[in-house]
Amino acid sequence: MTKVILRDARIIDPNSPHNGKQADIVIENGTITRISSALRVDDAEEITSPDLHVAPGFMDLHAHICDPGMEHKETLASAAAAAKAGGFTAILAMPDTDPVIDNKAQVEYILRRSKDLPVNILPAGALSVGLEGKDMAELFDMYSAGARIFCDADKSISHAGLLVRAMMYANQFGGKIFTRCDDKTVSHGGQMNEGPMSTMLGLKGIPALAEELMVARNIALAEYAETPVHFMAISTAKSVELIREAKAKGLPVTAAVHAYNICWNDEMLSEFDTNYKVNPPLRSEADRVALLNAVADGTIDCITSGHKPEDVESKVVEFDLAAFGITGLETCYSLANMPGVLTQEQLVRALSVNPRRISGLSVPVIKEGEKAELTAFDPKASWIYSKTKSLSKNTPLLGKNVNGGVIATFC
Repeated sequence: MTKVILRDARIIDPNSPHNGKQADIVIENGTITRISSALRVDDAEEITSPDLHVAPGFMDLHAHICDPGMEHKETLASAAAAAKAGGFTAILAMPDTDPVIDNKAQVEYILRRSKDLPVNILPAGALSVGLEGKDMAELFDMYSAGARIFCDADKSISHAGLLVRAMMYANQFGGKIFTRCDDKTVSHGGQMNEGPMSTMLGLKGIPALAEELMVARNIALAEYAETPVHFMAISTAKSVELIREAKAKGLPVTAAVHAYNICWNDEMLSEFDTNYKVNPPLRSEADRVALLNAVADGTIDCITSGHKPEDVESKVVEFDLAAFGITGLETCYSLANMPGVLTQEQLVRALSVNPRRISGLSVPVIKEGEKAELTAFDPKASWIYSKTKSLSKNTPLLGKNVNGGVIATFC
């Protein structure tokens, strides 16, 4: 019999009768059995921390898993281990694998291979065949096999007709459409955010306009189709304004931002460290502040990891040849944890509650008799990120001190 007690934890769960309370939580064989103060429990593993918090398990809506096809970068098992270390009990696996997750066989592969892993891995089905943006993939077949969300990973759908038809079609059976916004005719060849820093470094810039044009277009498509759309990896202040205006009109749009885009700006690239080369790129300080404020006021619904493992050969090269991407599952909470800027309640909303609401999944509840799908964390914990569970090490945080740590994950 497995028995655990979380000692004197502050509960953050808007759906729980214990929300905001400080209590002991007893978990037995994966079920929450008791919640009260100063409990005496025999033969239980005790988990404590000076400022222990407990929330419904975090869910990440944007992780590149690389399995199948690129297992030297990441496998389902290593991704699950990294996710658990970062407090995630569920992650959405992007469909840009090899082969692409664009049919029911590939959806079934992910679900079958991940069913015994310590976190729930949900496959996103490709919106277009082969992620080529030309023909709609078999969305209903993938939905029947277990996929609930459809997107082309980090590829923007340039074909407006394809995207609006997919919106209307998926809406008929409850499928969710996620979109990345990047007009490649504007951003092609860009290496970092277009601005004073890119000019100083002599690198071709990625204009904010490339994102904002597609955000405006996709909002118009959602309004025309009268269907929900989720914007992945928003990175500019103007995109925030467009989404805020759309929400004010009552349009069913939601949005996410990668943790690194609310933590860092493009000045991090001054030393040409390829670990800061990401897509969407690190933007200006004004953009970063706008994104942060948008998380605080709810305009941006979710914070995502943008986990994108890359091997050494893809990163330790000249800057313009380096791949975009950073591993983020293990450090997402720590990057987003900004005391005095975002409250822990706002973080739980963006990391636990809203990702499931957007996905159409039930949110775990912290109360007696419920299954324990929880994340225990300490916002004040300071730790050195010395080892990574991911197979790839493309992160500038290795060996660095980070603030805010996950203490335990229950799934």
